[in-house]
Amino acid sequence: MEVMTHSSTFLLPSNHHSSSVTYALVVLNRPLPRFTPLLWNHAQVRVCADGGANRVFDEMPLLFPSDDALDVRQRYKPDIIKGDMDSVRTEVLDFYTNLGTRVVDESHDQDTTDLHKCVAYIRDLTPNLDKSNLCILVAGALGGRFDHEAGNMNVLYRFSTMRLILLSDDCLIYLLPSTHLHEIYIQSSVEGPHCGLIPIGMPSGSTTTTGLQWDLTIALSSPGVWFTVFFFFFADNTEMRFGGVPYKASPIFVLRLQYNEEITVTGLPLFGFHRPPSRVFTLYF
Repeated sequence: MEVMTHSSTFLLPSNHHSSSVTYALVVLNRPLPRFTPLLWNHAQVRVCADGGANRVFDEMPLLFPSDDALDVRQRYKPDIIKGDMDSVRTEVLDFYTNLGTRVVDESHDQDTTDLHKCVAYIRDLTPNLDKSNLCILVAGALGGRFDHEAGNMNVLYRFSTMRLILLSDDCLIYLLPSTHLHEIYIQSSVEGPHCGLIPIGMPSGSTTTTGLQWDLTIALSSPGVWFTVFFFFFADNTEMRFGGVPYKASPIFVLRLQYNEEITVTGLPLFGFHRPPSRVFTLYF
């Protein structure tokens, strides 16, 4: 079975690494994670989902308090604003359209969420974007109303052949497709020490872990929703294995993000980038 690797290098400044991944960014109508400028700089396409444009307009200047607000808004201009247009303010639309942002009004479509619309747009209607190794980052996808969170997680399954990562200020989640083996490289300076694995709706087979603070071998899980939190063992070569048959569901992987204000990146207090060795988690299904 083919191995799929995962690494959150998009949480590091671009001068700390080189990446073959093509990133696209979707901004939802939730408070911006304070590392949003990093995501923005890594992305080749930036899409605001409806009221996400309000968040960029209102909150980006707050992340750069020493800069002129107008300069920040002009610097962080979305390429596209897309959705049913029931949340974005008129003055925000006018501001960005005057800067050249494309507005795609899909108010006629009330059958899909704004995130679904944006992901489908990136998949189908961005011909200049290299999609051979595409990863879509979704800022503001977690927190707030649970029905919105559940809708965002549903998008992970609706687009299970694509790489999507849902992000908030304190965690990220993504799908582990059952079609692959998975190696997860932990960026120790910004991730951990907690993670979780959630099979939703049906069992995923048995689970065996090695290298964690508390290793386990259990069924993952009976039908329904199952959740656990793992505590990392801080070794240079931590390995986590998940295996067993039959394997039915593609679980969601949850990873906690760290807060560390040791340095400033482009004027923005972020994480500490002391760059200890990354740790790899290998998942077998």
